[in-house]
Amino acid sequence: MTFFEATISFKGETHSVEVSTSTTAGDLFEKVRQLFHLDPEEHAIKLLYKGKLLRADDASLVFTEIPPKAPKIIVMASSQSAVQQVQSQRSDPTIRGFETTATKATQKTNETIWGTGQDSQYKFVKFEVCTWQSFGVRAKEQQPHPFAAQQLLEQLATDPGIVAIMRERQLVVNLLGEMDPIDDRLMQKKQEHGACLLGYNTNHGLAIHIRLRTMDLQGFMPYPQLLATLIHELSHNWVGEHDLLFWGNFAQMRVEYLHTHARLAAEGYITQGKSTAMIAGVSKECQNGLAGIADAVLKELAGEMPQYGLSPLPLRQAIVDRCRQLTEQFENIGRKLGGSEQRKDARRAALEAAEKRARDTSQNQDKR
Repeated sequence: MTFFEATISFKGETHSVEVSTSTTAGDLFEKVRQLFHLDPEEHAIKLLYKGKLLRADDASLVFTEIPPKAPKIIVMASSQSAVQQVQSQRSDPTIRGFETTATKATQKTNETIWGTGQDSQYKFVKFEVCTWQSFGVRAKEQQPHPFAAQQLLEQLATDPGIVAIMRERQLVVNLLGEMDPIDDRLMQKKQEHGACLLGYNTNHGLAIHIRLRTMDLQGFMPYPQLLATLIHELSHNWVGEHDLLFWGNFAQMRVEYLHTHARLAAEGYITQGKSTAMIAGVSKECQNGLAGIADAVLKELAGEMPQYGLSPLPLRQAIVDRCRQLTEQFENIGRKLGGSEQRKDARRAALEAAEKRARDTSQNQDKR
């Protein structure tokens, strides 16, 4: 058994405690109660370590190896009376709860902003957002409502590029959730290579949580950034460390994602008057065919990998090869993306699709 120091922080107060590779989550809860004099009957206690919530009844080991620096455990505690007060706020039986309304809204229609849904087999099974209780106070008008967060999670899950990745790799993720806004602010000081935590993957894809809201909680993060974070966390399904294998897997998924939107644009697929690439905010990355996709992914890696002491150059060939494989899978569309039809006016393709729908509608009305 090897002992080392860990820090435990609660409301700006930090203590160093002795832990070991045999320390369990239950042991940490006991240390917290003693350090901060928290009675479990009077306080609801949460412990956060490396983006993961620990449970008091969990007997598994917290530290499987000696970390390079003192690990930091963040404590969140609320009085049981405050928790009960929050839970009893909605006493009016005519007011439906968020879960009930969201479920009925989902049952009402399966159509999404993309015009398509998830794969029937390879998908995100459940969604979980933070209700206003997570803010510590009732959400203000300028703060996005949980309904909007639910819609954003569903938009991510049904994004055609994500659907293609999930289907290609036969992925099933039990839960796609929103990171707790309070945790977001606590984690602002928890830096990983100079960047705040944007998401985390629990048990290789059992659950993925994404930080949807900006740090001031007044809006959502840009969609392309949320999307990149989701793909990043999906890559952790296979590789935990940010090594070359991880980034190679991430890069290939990014290629698959961009190729899907470029392919749909080349086919003239339009939803709500826009191409899916426009909705996803990746039109620029998709406009120059397969070569443009490869360059966009390499540029993205060049902005991410150096902070981990890695270069994207060893991955260049794998990225190009994946582009070629996708071209062969979608041979006709591949010619559009990489050949002479690459420069076809996207607006003309959209117009043709719209005219076809208009003709079909007119014919159906004539038949009636």
